[in-house]
Amino acid sequence: MASALANFVFWIAVVAIVCAQILILRSTRRGMRLGPPGSGSWLEWTYAVLPVIAVAVLLVFSWRAMHPETFRVDAIAPRVGASS
Repeated sequence: MASALANFVFWIAVVAIVCAQILILRSTRRGMRLGPPGSGSWLEWTYAVLPVIAVAVLLVFSWRAMHPETFRVDAIAPRVGASS
């Protein structure tokens, strides 16, 4: 179980990261709009969106590491060789 301070720091980091990523994507869009025609390529968008996805995955795994009991799955496997 994570402490209240750890949760607070995590959510502050999430807010800061989301704001930064929004500004990066906004800047990319503005640069492609104001640049020369045809300058906005799919490769530029890939380099802007790929870190967003990577950071989102990192935040999910960080949350799961902080709260392992939140994502517990109880699976019941049948016995081997059991007859019905």
